[in-house]
Parts: sequence; C-alpha cells; structure tokens
Amino acid sequence: MDAPVRRGKRPAEGDPVVVRALALLAAFDAEHRAHSLADLSRRTGIPLSTTFRLAGHLLAWGALEKDADDRYVVGLRLFEVASLAPRSHGLREVALPYLEDLHELSGQHVLFAVREGDEALLVERLSSRGAVEIDYRVGGRMPLDDTGVGLVLLAGAPATVRSRCLAALEPAAAERVRRRLDDVGRHQVAVFERSSPAPVSSVAAPVRDSLGHTLAAVSVVVPAGSAPPRAYAQVVRSTALAVSRGLGHRPPRVG
Repeated sequence: MDAPVRRGKRPAEGDPVVVRALALLAAFDAEHRAHSLADLSRRTGIPLSTTFRLAGHLLAWGALEKDADDRYVVGLRLFEVASLAPRSHGLREVALPYLEDLHELSGQHVLFAVREGDEALLVERLSSRGAVEIDYRVGGRMPLDDTGVGLVLLAGAPATVRSRCLAALEPAAAERVRRRLDDVGRHQVAVFERSSPAPVSSVAAPVRDSLGHTLAAVSVVVPAGSAPPRAYAQVVRSTALAVSRGLGHRPPRVG
C-alpha cells in the first residue's frame, strides 16, 4: 500500500518549523553569543540542511545577523520586539526614575527583576563605574532561591512555584530558604549575602500591582562589610513602594 500523502507545511517528521526556529534562537546565551552553522546544528540537533534554511529565514527577518567572522549572532529585530513586552517595558518605564534615585544614593548596583517561571529575569541594572563585581546582566536569569530579588519573587509566587523550587533543593538548603521566605513575609525585605565573584550584600523588596500581587523586585547590591545590610532596608522598601504606587498599588491603611 502506498504511504498516505502528507499535506500542509509541517515537516514530515520531527518538530514543527516554528519550534525548530525557536530552538535555533535558544542556542544563544551569555556564554555562546556567536555560532557557525555547524555549531547551531550541533547544539540543536537539527540537520545541517534544515538549520541552513531556517537560519536564512531568521536572517531575512532580522532575528539573526552575521558578524565579521560570518558567524550567526542575535539580531536587533529581536530586541525591538522584546522591548514591547509589558512586563519589561511598562514596568521599567514606571520604575526607572525611582531606580535612578536609589542608584545615586547607593553608588553601587541597583537591580530590577521579574519572575519568569522558576527563575528571576533581570529587566534593568544600574551600576556605578567603581561598583563591586557581579555576574548579573540585563536579560539574564538568576535563581529564585539564591539571590535577593529571587527570594522576594519566590516569596510572592504561587504556592505551587514555591513547592516546586523547594523540592528541587537538598533538605538542609530547602529549610534555609523556607526561613528566608518567612523573613521576607514578616519584614517585606530580603537580605542576602554571597562571596562569588566578589563578597556582596543584597537587599531586596517587592513591587506590587493594584491587587497586591508581587510583580517585580528591586534591590541594591553593595560590597559586603561596606555598611550593615539592614541599613539599606528602609530605602529599598521605600523605592519598591514608590514603584508600586506608580503601578496603582495602594497599601491598606493602618489604624
């Protein structure tokens, strides 16, 4: 019996075309910013001929570009589209004046992040020239359980997200994170310290929407030992509250 004739645009086997195209874009990250055609094929598992065809379409649209060495790099058209995302552009537009004030006051790093699945996504970073070394970059992702902004976002996340993140940790680590989340709930601020790539202290607070849901987190990152982290707590909370008010949040009156 003859094989049935396939109709439509979907490939005869494997993932749909759009899934393969997205896989090519997902091959780029902070450590892999440029790829040859063979690199893209190898990293995605997509046949070389298909990779060539899809990359050509992405080049024509502007999602990919070629560098001086004829390697593929991410194109500016993606930046144009990504800048329209409400959870980055709208939030950033409201928050930026307050973040700039906090940056001027701290003289170090100010981070602004949202939750994307089980990670924190950095939307904005303001840094002074002589600020302490950190690895975070705009558009980069950070763990929810191991950063100041991440702990704030995890504390405000749905219970299913918190349970999933805690279940992925060793029991002792999960218990430490639970205590930190309880502390965020009580004080509406997270204080976190780390030693790599340089010893730093991070103080973060939640940004809320009109319904009181945690939309984002703002933090300062300063050299460890430069000042007691709690000394920044009030100003970071005030910055987060100012951004929240700009987004329509009205905290309940006390008394």
